[in-house]
Amino acid sequence: MLFTSADIASWVGTLVWPFTRIAAMLAIAPIFGARIVPLRVRLVIALLLTWVLLPLIPPVPAIEPLSAASALVTVQQLLLGMAMGFSLQLILATLVIAGQTIAMGMGLGFAQMVDPQNGVSVPVIGQYYVVIATLLFLALNGHLALLRVLADSFQSVPIGVDALSREDFRVIADWGVRMFGDAVMVALPAVASVLLVNLSFGVVSRSAPQLNIFGVGFPVTLTLGFVVLVFALSNLLPELRHMLDGALTAAGLLGKGGP
Repeated sequence: MLFTSADIASWVGTLVWPFTRIAAMLAIAPIFGARIVPLRVRLVIALLLTWVLLPLIPPVPAIEPLSAASALVTVQQLLLGMAMGFSLQLILATLVIAGQTIAMGMGLGFAQMVDPQNGVSVPVIGQYYVVIATLLFLALNGHLALLRVLADSFQSVPIGVDALSREDFRVIADWGVRMFGDAVMVALPAVASVLLVNLSFGVVSRSAPQLNIFGVGFPVTLTLGFVVLVFALSNLLPELRHMLDGALTAAGLLGKGGP
């Protein structure tokens, strides 16, 4: 069998570049990009998604596979897929920050455990929020919404040399700025409650200096923190839905230069 340069260019444009975008997104996105998911499984999922989305992908311009333009398109597909997955990954980072803030107020800042999602040590409260958020993410069909954004991205950002601009990645940067504000909103009920308890113990220590405030305050603060976490779960679902909508919107705005 003989293959011409036009055949190779068509094969690269039709299969390799969409596969590059999809594989880059799966490598970064929550759940799909977890360390416990084998690399071969992610590659198989990327190949299946590429095969399913092929009829929806607009015609790709014929570009010489070994040219500088081909390398530029490949890099753009990698960046685009990673940016879409990173916008969702910021949600888990937000919850880790919220958990760290709560743990420091409760006196559990020293308690760490390994996060199977990223393979690093995170606060226990942060891992608790991440597990709850992952289950809610699946319950809200966030993984299906992410795949829908991925499919729509081939329409809003067609494969080509001039597909992305500087403003496109500014959208993800602006979404990352909101991460700290959302973390404060998630942690605010528990942090405010623990702060009131610490202020109360401060008043008690001034009125009764002989009282061992550390021996009494730590168990009370720890117990109250767990009670507040139980009641604060009702605030997590609307905040997570708000963050999920913002992350998917940020991913969908790529290629449009912002809202």
